[in-house]
Parts: sequence; C-alpha cells; structure tokens
Amino acid sequence: MPSLFDPIQLGAIHAPNRMLMAPLTRGRATRAHVPTPIMADYYAQRASAGLIISEATGISRQGLGWAYAPGLWNEAQTDAWKPIVEAVHEAGGRIVAQLWHMGRLVHSDFLDGAKPVSASATTAPGTVRTYPAEDSGEIRRPYGEARPLRTDEIPGILDDYAHAARNAIRAGFDGVQIHAANGYLIDQFLRDNSNFRDDGYGGTIPNRVRLLREVTQRVVDTIGGTRTGVRLSPNGEVQGVNDSSPHALFEAAAATLDAIGIAFLELREPRAGGTRGLPDHPPVHPVMRKAFKGPLALNADYLRDDAQAALDAGEADAIAFGRTFLANPDLPHRLRERLPLNPQREDLFYIGGAEGYTDYPAAV
Repeated sequence: MPSLFDPIQLGAIHAPNRMLMAPLTRGRATRAHVPTPIMADYYAQRASAGLIISEATGISRQGLGWAYAPGLWNEAQTDAWKPIVEAVHEAGGRIVAQLWHMGRLVHSDFLDGAKPVSASATTAPGTVRTYPAEDSGEIRRPYGEARPLRTDEIPGILDDYAHAARNAIRAGFDGVQIHAANGYLIDQFLRDNSNFRDDGYGGTIPNRVRLLREVTQRVVDTIGGTRTGVRLSPNGEVQGVNDSSPHALFEAAAATLDAIGIAFLELREPRAGGTRGLPDHPPVHPVMRKAFKGPLALNADYLRDDAQAALDAGEADAIAFGRTFLANPDLPHRLRERLPLNPQREDLFYIGGAEGYTDYPAAV
C-alpha cells in the first residue's frame, strides 16, 4: 500500500506526496474580495503539501458572503491571485482554486439588501459575520430567508463557474476544486431537507444531483477534467442541511462525477471522536469509493498514523489536512520525522493580519 510520503497523480497534477492542504477560509483579502500580498507568504510557506487547495473563493458577488474572503470573478481579483500562485510555484508547490457559491449562507448585507438564493425558500440556522455598519460594531447577524433559484437563472450560475475557472487558469492555478460541500449552494440542492423543488432539480436523487452534474460538466468543458476536482461532504447535518438517505444520495453523486471524469474527489466526513461534529449515520465514503474510481481523498481530523491506516485499508488514495496545516506550514516534514505540532490559535483564524497566519514557526 502507498505511504503518505509517496507521490500521486491527480489528473494533470503530479503531487510529490499524498498530504493535501485542505481549503481553509482565512479572511485576509480586502473588503472588495481582492487577495492581498500577505497571502503569497502564507501559501508559499505551505508549498510542501502534495497539493494546496486554496481557501474557498467566490465565483460571483451573489455567491460570496464571508467577510474578507477572496473572489475570482473580476480582473482585480484575478490579477491579485497571480503573484500568490507564482510564489507557491517558486517554492516548488502546486495549488488549485476552490470555487465557491454559498447560496443561502450569503447574508443580504453582502447583496445590497437582496435575498440570497438557494434550492428552495429556506433559512440557514445561526448567525453570520458581516461587515460592521458605520454606526455599529456588530458584525454577526442572523441569516435571512433565501429565495429559490429560478430555472432560467441556472445557466447564469453555470456561466459564473466557468468564468471563475477560466480566471483561475489565467491566474496560474494548476486547476480548480468545485466546492459542493458543507451546506453551500450545490449541497443545498443535493440534500432533501433543503431542496423542496418540484422541477427537474428537485425530488428524486437524480434531479437533486443535477446541479452538481451540470456545474462539474461545465467546468470540465471549460478547463478540462484533468484539472478539475470536487469536494463533497457525505456527513450528517452541516450548516442546517441534511439528507434522509445519505448513502444513496452520495453514491449517486460519486457515480456521476466518475462518469464525467474529474481529476480527484475530496470528502469531508467527520469520524467518531472528531472535533467538528459527530457523524449521525455510518460512514458513507465506502460506497462512494466503489462508485468513484479516480483518486479519493478523505478529510476528517487525521494525523499521521490514522491517515496512513486509511491508505493501508484502501479507503483513500490521499488525506487532506486542515487546521494542522494551518498551524504547521511544514506539516509533511513534521509528520515524516514525527515532530511535535504547533498548537492552533483558533481566536486568530479569521481576524486579518500576520498574527495567527504567517507567524507559525517551522520546525528546527
């Protein structure tokens, strides 16, 4: 069986090891969602990953509702990504852009008061961080009700994904990953507690998988399957979305992606004893593994030994590491040598600036 430290081919991307850097939202872009120079330092520090999957990056103004997150829909954003990607390549790394539409998780504050869009007229639970008003320091507000996307609007969504994918390649990225997980727009269409449509995008599993299929096919047609990955989250409830038959749903989604021919599939699926929510049903990835024949990466609080055990058992071909990569820019070296890991400073994850971002030390 392969080691974590063995190379792997992910479509057109030759990864020198099987330790992927998971997408990690960090909030260091400008208020206009333009990447900033400090992001080049951050990503270049982590270039020893087999592949870096960038932080979630908005495909459109309509689809981005996270304060100070970057976008890829206009020239300023695309140009600002270029030195970041170049810095990663100069450090010997590989990086793909994660393409993001948040759906109902975009607050109307980001849309000049307009409603966000989703599969159906639903409201996400909880609150969201927005930009403070001039007369208020408050930056967290409850989500508002989304409006259902009209079928005649869906071609425009596909155009946005294609445009962002082209911009990613123009910026120098090695490819893209479509974010279809974690309760965002595509996930809202996939799951039956957030999709109540009675048209061709709702009801049956094939209908609910349709948006995922159309987005993925459009991106593949735009930049090629060998440079397109997808992220799914076959876990239980996340940001208010869930499904009554997750095994059947995500098996169908995996088979759809296999038929399209993407470069790799990454799965976020919490395990028992994890730190980001407990599973409420048996693991789904085994049925997806059978349906998807390409490279499969798992992501769920892995460290060296349990990550290697997953490879040894044939459950996955690679492992994506999130917060451990955030806090340990030289994570592959630390895991290979079994060195201690830096503690994570969660209070600094999203605050902006270098502290808690580029100041995590490498091992000596």
